[in-house]
Amino acid sequence: MNTNNKDPLHGKKLEDIINELVDFYGWEQLGVMITIRCFTHDPNVKSSLHFLRRTPWAREKVEKLYLHMLSQK
Repeated sequence: MNTNNKDPLHGKKLEDIINELVDFYGWEQLGVMITIRCFTHDPNVKSSLHFLRRTPWAREKVEKLYLHMLSQK
């Protein structure tokens, strides 16, 4: 069993990713960077999770932004 996985998304929950992005950028900036309704109109974690779990293209954008955020830290 290989426990040295180099993928920063490995084992990361989508909810944790959203929370970290919101903490780093805030909902308003997040809505500017990724223009999806769950980030721009009455944003919250629950609605974002619901949308992102059903929409692969949006989840991919969120994951890319998360990786970019990690490189900024």
